[in-house]
Amino acid sequence: MTASTPPRLTSLSHGGGCGCKIAPAVLSEILRSTPGLPVPEALMVGIETADDAAVYRLNDQQALIATTDFFMPIVDDPYDFGRIAATNAISDVYAMGGRPILALGLVGMPVNVLPLEIIGRILQGGQSVCRQAGIPIAGGHTIDSVEPIYGLVVLGLVHPERVKRNAGSRPGDLLVLGKPLGVGVLSAALKKQALDEAGYRRMIDTTTRLNTPGMDLAELPGVHALTDVTGFGLAGHGLEMARGAGVRVVIDWASVPLLEGARELAARGFITGASGRNWASYGASVDLPQGFDDIERALLTDPQTSGGLLAACAPEVVDEVLGIFGRHGFEAATVVGRIEAGEARLVVR
Repeated sequence: MTASTPPRLTSLSHGGGCGCKIAPAVLSEILRSTPGLPVPEALMVGIETADDAAVYRLNDQQALIATTDFFMPIVDDPYDFGRIAATNAISDVYAMGGRPILALGLVGMPVNVLPLEIIGRILQGGQSVCRQAGIPIAGGHTIDSVEPIYGLVVLGLVHPERVKRNAGSRPGDLLVLGKPLGVGVLSAALKKQALDEAGYRRMIDTTTRLNTPGMDLAELPGVHALTDVTGFGLAGHGLEMARGAGVRVVIDWASVPLLEGARELAARGFITGASGRNWASYGASVDLPQGFDDIERALLTDPQTSGGLLAACAPEVVDEVLGIFGRHGFEAATVVGRIEAGEARLVVR
């Protein structure tokens, strides 16, 4: 890097994307030490099951969804970074079955390190995704920070009877995953400059694809639970689903889609630190089959930035669920497991 050449965005962050999340066990400990506050009757969804967003009933026809998400760069291209961060933040509204209505920008930038045009490109990337989602960025907050940080507060609306929580799954339900896994692995390879152009395009395609099927899935009574797979990996968010409903989540690992090249890159050592922290946090509640090696475990716990929806639905509507994903352009969506009665654990078979 010369005096006239700005640094790589990923070189300024100690972790990228949803891999920046505080480990689940540490987060639980922090929240456990936080005194409880009065909960208004209108608050339909709070922090009780680690759901994707808060939901507040406004009236008999409308409930307000509120969420926020932000992180450090996962890619070096500023426009792509903005797009990924915005897509990821908006996803939580879709994961509750809602329609986003507006966003607020959250911006922390090292203004003495990054040229203003690069910071502007990050914001333009976020604006492009909000435009695609049909919402304005109606305000926000900016600070001068050591590491680049970008994200959104997002508000949405949903009918109170169509809120899709992560805690509603029932024994007999099938699990449908909307996007392939492997974003964390590809991002680790990118940071070490070992990801080729085709791999980068695959990564950008999946992380900038809005989880719009959530709005249509909310219309189906047979969809009993919905969440999105992000920083805690498939295992972590599947386990949240298990604990929320008091059921056993069974994953058919051979059916889980992976981004092309993810397994090979993981085998070459391109694994995020967040994957190991995830396993250390919740591995005691996960049953793995014999012969399930460290590479497969890393993929199971791989932090997904702007990952796919995970839906639990009655078997009789699974074709309709897959059809909704297909109409929205999610060709990789597939059945990856089922819900069984039993202790709240995640079981991989």
